[in-house]
This record gives sequence, C-alpha cells and structure tokens, in this order.
Amino acid sequence: MDNLEGLIEQVPELVVTYGLKTVLAIVIFFIGKYFAGVAKNVTTKVLTKRKVDQTVVSFVANLAWALVFVFAVIATLGQIGVQTASLVAVIGAAGLAIGLALQGSLSNFASGVLMVIFRPCRVGDYVEAAGIAGVVDEITIFSTKLKTGDNKLIIAPNSSMMNGTIVNYSAMDKRRIDLVIGVSYSADIKLTKQVIEKVLTAHSKVLAEPGFTIALSELANCSINFVVRPWVNTADYWPVRFELLEQIKLALDDAKIEIPFPQMDVHVKGLPVQS
Repeated sequence: MDNLEGLIEQVPELVVTYGLKTVLAIVIFFIGKYFAGVAKNVTTKVLTKRKVDQTVVSFVANLAWALVFVFAVIATLGQIGVQTASLVAVIGAAGLAIGLALQGSLSNFASGVLMVIFRPCRVGDYVEAAGIAGVVDEITIFSTKLKTGDNKLIIAPNSSMMNGTIVNYSAMDKRRIDLVIGVSYSADIKLTKQVIEKVLTAHSKVLAEPGFTIALSELANCSINFVVRPWVNTADYWPVRFELLEQIKLALDDAKIEIPFPQMDVHVKGLPVQS
C-alpha cells in the first residue's frame, strides 16, 4: 500500500519530466525537418549561383536534405532517452544485414553517384533508357524522374538507368533526319531529286553544313525509294521532320510526280466455261 501511494505521488513528477521530454523531442524533430528543407534550398541556390550543372545540383541538394534529416532523427531519439551511442553501435553491427536487405537501394544510390560523376544524361536531356523515354526532370538519390511527351511523370530506379543502354538524343547539338520517299517507277528520277532538293534548300532550319543527302536507295515492289537526310539543330528535329514531309508531298504533287500506294495485280486463270 505504501509503495502504491509512493508511486501515485511520483506520477505528477513523471508526467512533467517525460512529458516535457516528449514535447521537446517532437519540437526537435520538426525543427530538424524544417532545417533539412532549408539545407536543400540553400544548397540548390548556392550551387545554381555558381552555375553548377543542374544534375549535380539536384543530387547534392537531396543528399544534404537526407543528412540533416537523419541527424534530426538521432537528436530526437536522444531527447526521448534512447542511448544514441548504443544506437549507432547497433546500427554499425547490423550494417551487413541492412546492406543485404537494402542492396537494391544501395545499388540505386551508387548508380546515382555514378550518374552525377560520369553524366550520361543531364536535367533537360531527352533520353531513352530502361525501356522508357522522356525528358530528364530530376536525378535524386535513388531514382531518376522523367517527363514524357504527353506530360506523364515516370520514376525509374537509378540502377535500371545505369545498368542498361542510355540513348541521349540531346547530347549532340546537331541531328540528322532520315526520311524515305517513294515515288512511282514512271517518275523522272532527276526531276524527283531536283524537287526534293529545292524543298530542303528553301527550308530555313535545314543546315547548310554538313549538307544533306538525296539518293536512290531501293527499287521496291511498288516504288523507287529515295533516302533524304538533312541535318538540323537538335531542338528543331521534330518540327522540321513534320514540315519536310508535308512540303515534299506538296512539291511532288505540284510536279505531277506520283507517290504510289501498295497494290497487287491478281490474274485468274482457268475459269469454268458456262454452258
């Protein structure tokens, strides 16, 4: 009975002591979370001001946020009463097991570091990798965010990006457009080439250097095919491609040069004679 009374007498003291610790722990956690965001924003501004590549800026800013947030969590646990020194020792002892369990995440982190160092792609590049294609929006610690042409967001693990082939369509400042134009066998070959050449020469975004190619490439079943290969600035690739297809078709129509469609002649023999 005396023990119970003594315990009841200690309740207010325990509530004040541990309640205050809990409140302080919560405050420390949210302050730490706030400063993690501040660290990310400050890192982004400083690196951007120094004109560091946006890919590096994104990665380092996310890393700064993670480090400050982890420190805030450890400080919160310490305020509650958890022995952080023992906690660190336990984490160190369990490092191997954690590493095995999180080998996928560690692989993504390592791949993210490699992407920042070797830069196979940067923020703003249009790439094809891991079976997807889009504009690189952000490279984080564990994943790469891509935006597709129809404005969908794709989040791909960094390891998938680095372990496969990356086709970077924005890496070079110039790209070649490859078109195949088929015309009828009755068409004048020299006239056809002149018409196509006139269209390419007149287009303001077709580059004079390194020049373009117009050549007869195939005698197909229903047409003779020309390869048309002009060079353009990378940013102009798709608009110029669409415009050239339309303009070449209109120019061939004006010159009365037929673009044939697939067709098949069927000859029937041995029909029964009706009596």
